[in-house]
Amino acid sequence: MEKITLDITEMAHGGSAIGRASRGRTVFVPLTIPGEKIRAQIVSEKNKYAQAELVQVLQASPERVTPRCQHFAVCGGCHFQHMSYPAQLEAKEGVVRDQLARLGGFRQANVQPVLPNPEPWAYQVEMILSPVGNGRLGYWSPVKHEVIPIEECPISRPELVALLHDVELDLPGLRKLSLRVGDDEALLAAIEVDGVEPPELEADFPVSVAIVLPDKTAASLVGDLYSVQQVNGRDFRVSPGVEMTASPAGMALVVETVLRYAALTGEENVIELYSGAGTLTAFLAAQAGELVAVERNPDAVADLAVNLDDLDNVNVFEGEVEAVLPLMPESVELMVAHPWANGLSRKAVTAIIAAKPERFVYVSSDVATLARDGRSLAKAGYQLTEVQPIDMRPQTFHIETVSFWERSS
Repeated sequence: MEKITLDITEMAHGGSAIGRASRGRTVFVPLTIPGEKIRAQIVSEKNKYAQAELVQVLQASPERVTPRCQHFAVCGGCHFQHMSYPAQLEAKEGVVRDQLARLGGFRQANVQPVLPNPEPWAYQVEMILSPVGNGRLGYWSPVKHEVIPIEECPISRPELVALLHDVELDLPGLRKLSLRVGDDEALLAAIEVDGVEPPELEADFPVSVAIVLPDKTAASLVGDLYSVQQVNGRDFRVSPGVEMTASPAGMALVVETVLRYAALTGEENVIELYSGAGTLTAFLAAQAGELVAVERNPDAVADLAVNLDDLDNVNVFEGEVEAVLPLMPESVELMVAHPWANGLSRKAVTAIIAAKPERFVYVSSDVATLARDGRSLAKAGYQLTEVQPIDMRPQTFHIETVSFWERSS
């Protein structure tokens, strides 16, 4: 395959950096940093761009550091361990600006500097693993195109890595195993298997075990059925099939940013979409007049009911956003949405626009879907006031954004 010398100019969304080759070809190269001169080998080519592998760094960036993990560059979990933390934050801000401009048409977006995570290492409270064979577990490697066994994971909480070394699971039909640690240090293993028949299991150390069914509801096999996670000083019960925030410290920044944009006075009607176990809901409800929460997962709705037991101004609707929103009252002062990484469905966007909230706060886990959905909001007369990126998952390319939209009168 062809080898080329490149000057790396900018970061792309997805973890690679970009160099320009002859004939204006764009070349994506992982494990490189803007400002570096490198030698790369082309591995695949399309009309306008190519994918390449790093062969040698000819001139290193001063931001290049030694990765902490032996699996880095082979395991697909981290993308930025070769970059200093300030360089990661700068790269992420550039990606947010670029994606909003190119995919959304927001060329002058008011993007704030990325809020750093107070815990850039050992923050992850959940490890999602796949079977390797011989009872061992690991992560998918995009380099080797197979699951590789994991010995260490410096972005995960040490208790999880210790649990990983203690677990031996030789279950036929095992698709996925999630290991979670709660703020009470209680450990939970959630298994997903082909079919719904629960396997016979025993645990010879203190860990709860649950089975997650295809509809994301769960049943307990051993011990407790949920984990307890603390965000902003408040405890939340989270069931195994319900999304658990990757970094509680990062989620606290999301909560603070959402409340800043919401600027609630205690009088407003608020609708919150994709409320999950109620991590945002609790803090919004404490400052709102009335709050309606919409969530489709029955286990999440059950968690939310327990987590918000002390609040009497919350109504919960179980169902899809596009089905529930048309049933809502006439005027909505504030709407908050925190969908999954694939963003809002087309029907959900239509339902949100039809509800005509005066102000809309969108928490997104993928800036590309934010740009896509934002284009629809802008067409419907919503103005993008500000975007606050938050580093929910340091050492990876993932970036959380909270954006604030106002309806033009």
